Amino acid sequence: MNLSDQEQEQLSIGNIQMNEAPLVLPFEAIKSELISLVGGKAANLGEMIQAGLPVPPGFCVTTTAYKRIAQGAHLDALLDELAVTPSSDSRHAHIIAEIRSFLLDVPMPDEVANAIAVAYQALGQGTMVAVAVRSSATAEDLPFASFAGQQETYLNIVGIEDILKAVSRCWASLWTDRSVSYRESLDIDSRTVQLAVVIQQLVDVSVAGVLFTANPLTGHRAQAVIDASPGLGEAVVSGAVNPDHFVVSRPIGEIIERRPGDKRVIIQARKEGGTERIDLPVADTRSCLSDQQIRALTALGAQVEAHYGAPQDIEWAIDTSGKFWLTQTRAITTLYPLPSDAPTEKDNLRVYFSVNVAQGVYRPLTPMGLGVFHLLASSVATFIGLPPRDLLAGPAPLKDAGMRLFVDVTPALRSRAGRKLVIRAMQAMESRTARIFQYIAHDSRLSFLPASDFRLLRTFLFVMVRSRLPLRIAMALFKPANARRHLHKLMLDLQAQTTLADGTSAVERVATVERLLFETMPRVFVGIIPTMLGALGAYSFASKLL
Repeated sequence: MNLSDQEQEQLSIGNIQMNEAPLVLPFEAIKSELISLVGGKAANLGEMIQAGLPVPPGFCVTTTAYKRIAQGAHLDALLDELAVTPSSDSRHAHIIAEIRSFLLDVPMPDEVANAIAVAYQALGQGTMVAVAVRSSATAEDLPFASFAGQQETYLNIVGIEDILKAVSRCWASLWTDRSVSYRESLDIDSRTVQLAVVIQQLVDVSVAGVLFTANPLTGHRAQAVIDASPGLGEAVVSGAVNPDHFVVSRPIGEIIERRPGDKRVIIQARKEGGTERIDLPVADTRSCLSDQQIRALTALGAQVEAHYGAPQDIEWAIDTSGKFWLTQTRAITTLYPLPSDAPTEKDNLRVYFSVNVAQGVYRPLTPMGLGVFHLLASSVATFIGLPPRDLLAGPAPLKDAGMRLFVDVTPALRSRAGRKLVIRAMQAMESRTARIFQYIAHDSRLSFLPASDFRLLRTFLFVMVRSRLPLRIAMALFKPANARRHLHKLMLDLQAQTTLADGTSAVERVATVERLLFETMPRVFVGIIPTMLGALGAYSFASKLL
């Protein structure tokens, strides 16, 4: 760590030497790679300060201090017992309660208390400033798990004695039933988790709330969502208040949705310390943010997202002078992932059709399953004269997202003939998707392309000639017994090709799979599809007659 002389002086407290991990760190000295020392929340605050974003000043009580407390409480035996005790066992909750009790009861070492006191005095330049005391676990605000609300936060704490009590309560909050259950649901070993504590100067807040740089309900990456309410942001974060709700189109700054809340609950700081909840007798439906503030907040969120390279869940505040402050950011972990090459421009609309849903397979596919489908698609695309550049990646329209398969049907929807064909096919196999396609077809970004019909017709004619599809459909319709015999023979051929003798080498097995995917599968599709289409046609014709 590159610390200034003043920072080194603050950290050289009691028996602590600079070659040891420090007990406290000012935000300015915190970098993202120090997450094991300062936890996820503090690491993000330090990184935001490094990026020049407006963050209230503060410091972090590091995991070194927590480790000293944990050692003093002699938790190792309890942690080992917890690791092998199922959550369904009544002993599980008892162990958690014991750990929490030990952390609250063990005296704080003098060197830890002194380090916090010195850092607090430096923060207020000798005066007792109000601070927020917030937990910052090492398994927190991660790309795959936010741990939002799992550990405790204490607001408007004034004076070193109350701060030390709040720090102890934060340490103990690592061991609530809820926190442990959340970690276990993610297979995170609680023995590996440590807790740091953020101590951050409390700004004089007029309005606060949360900002999502992507719409968490729809997954729309070009929309920001803001919830805001007067007073401290705790009212919004905890769900105590029905806040003002805004949805903003980020590229143009247009506020496309406004939903005023009643804002009948305000949480505000008390002069003597702590917070108070005020329940208003009458709803206040006036907007607590101006349009200018909404757009400025959206732009600030875009800066944060650009820095982290991923959509963010941000806690923010506006002080009484109108200045914006960021008090926390974490990745939004609940957005459904997009295909890796999905466009981000607002005017470039892509439509992806879920192969999983069409087949009734809602769970994720395995990596091997995805690989097989990509190879099968490459085989069929090669057969119809459209070989992909990379056989392993599959044809360009085939996409992976969230361990599921999708097809980019945008080119088809931008063709007159293709749109009709896709919608009719969906009416036969996935009627809900057909209705969605009919609805989004009115979007101007899916207007018809002049040359799309010609390309589709050329591909269609090639497939008809190559597969002799019309003749095969006619044979299936007029000689169904022959079609069934043909399918039975096809099945026997497949069984013969995939039956390997004992002792077959791994190389021979791989070669068999390659032949199956690249040579046999096109013949299988050509054999099956005409019979399937003929059967669907006969079914449709019979329903018309009846």
